[in-house]
Amino acid sequence: MLHLIARQGQVDIKTGIVNALKKMQGAFSMVVLTNNAMFVARDPYGFRPLVLGRRKVEGREQASTVVASETCAFDLIGAKYEREIAPGELYWIDEEGEGSVQFAESTRTAHCVFEHVYFSRPDSKVFDRSVYETRKQMGKVLSDESGVEADIVVPVPDSGVTSAIGYSEASGIPFELGIIRNHYIGRTFIQPSQSIRSFGVKIKLNPQREILAGKRVIVIDDSLVRGTTSQKIINLVRQAGAKEVHFRVASPPTTGGCYYGVDTPKRRSLIAAVKTQEEIREFIGADTLAYLSVEGMMKAVNAPYESYCAACFDGKYPTELYGSDL
Repeated sequence: MLHLIARQGQVDIKTGIVNALKKMQGAFSMVVLTNNAMFVARDPYGFRPLVLGRRKVEGREQASTVVASETCAFDLIGAKYEREIAPGELYWIDEEGEGSVQFAESTRTAHCVFEHVYFSRPDSKVFDRSVYETRKQMGKVLSDESGVEADIVVPVPDSGVTSAIGYSEASGIPFELGIIRNHYIGRTFIQPSQSIRSFGVKIKLNPQREILAGKRVIVIDDSLVRGTTSQKIINLVRQAGAKEVHFRVASPPTTGGCYYGVDTPKRRSLIAAVKTQEEIREFIGADTLAYLSVEGMMKAVNAPYESYCAACFDGKYPTELYGSDL
């Protein structure tokens, strides 16, 4: 970005940013700060969320302008959500006031559906939709699509909790926190080595034997990427005395990598890209395995399929990809 601006020579910063944005491809939500101005831009597809808000400051008549990737950030600082930065929009605020320009026309949106599945916090609204309600609905649809007789519904914390609540409500099977998470450990599926990922699962998640022993358990997780974490979780639940373990995934099989800003494995490392569903079930050690369908996911999101990017699930990338190792 800075290189593209610098190559233009003697132009004002606003013109330089607009010209640079017109040459950029892919997914981006960015903020550029100068000594006396703030510039905010979002790619023409609107892959990532970017929201604008106002915060009243004591002793000042004019409210401060704030931007964030999620609305929950506004709640933390007492700001009020105003609107989304539009796809292809450059917004700015400086000493003279505020304004915006459409640096590129948005022929279609390609909102990342994985924001609803995993990335965003449940107390946020992304793409003008409640993440909590969307995930809860995913659990309900998952129950409708792949119900099974069981005694309890147990989420993989924390990302599986909301979908598990929805699954429990739709199925009538009691919800239990049968797995407790250590909140001081980071994500496991993006760790570089299998040994680190395996150790991370053991110190991150602890099963409650008093809840799980002798029960037919439905375990709900938000996604299944490599399969190794799911395998460890199911093993932990069985060691705690579960009679049956039925694994339910509140998203479709992940069969493609993301090339829009998410550090996901190459396709050959995605278990759903190289194994059948039955082979995956055997690998993770579940009695049964079922995923939410793509159609079910979009039903839960309650938005037109064509307005979202679901390439990691359906292989339909909205932009041209470069490189052979995809």
